[in-house]
Amino acid sequence: MGCRLAERVLPLFEAEGPSDGRPRDAIARARAFGRGELGAAEEIKRRFVAGRAAGSAHTPAGAAAARAAAQASGVAHMGAHALGAAAYAAKAAGLAPPDRPGARHEEISWQLGRMSPEVRAALRLLPPLGEDAAGPLGRGLLATGVLGEVIREIQAELGS
Repeated sequence: MGCRLAERVLPLFEAEGPSDGRPRDAIARARAFGRGELGAAEEIKRRFVAGRAAGSAHTPAGAAAARAAAQASGVAHMGAHALGAAAYAAKAAGLAPPDRPGARHEEISWQLGRMSPEVRAALRLLPPLGEDAAGPLGRGLLATGVLGEVIREIQAELGS
């Protein structure tokens, strides 16, 4: 799930830094991990590479798109990062078109409409946002602001 949605908003970052391949590489690695071609230990070491690309973005939408890719690559570390990828992708989509106030919710609907039953089942196993102090769904960055709103909306839709 995280790879498809992160790639959906990746052009927002690539328009600003077309020669910076870190976010696209993170998505490719996440897909390779999902196919069993890369090991978790290797990917855990590399999970922050795409996130550093966010610092070179010129707009909040570009930075959020890079962070969506970083969160997708973090799934090798912990499956809860899939919700982080979803949240950052929705944030990027919402920041990009000032003339489309519903873009964030359109992105969330797009994500939910393309989740496989297996992904939905896996995401339902995650703790509700903010209730577990450990991990990415604890009381940190993903639990606040737009990111927290998006994750709560997705979890409510999934019945988590």
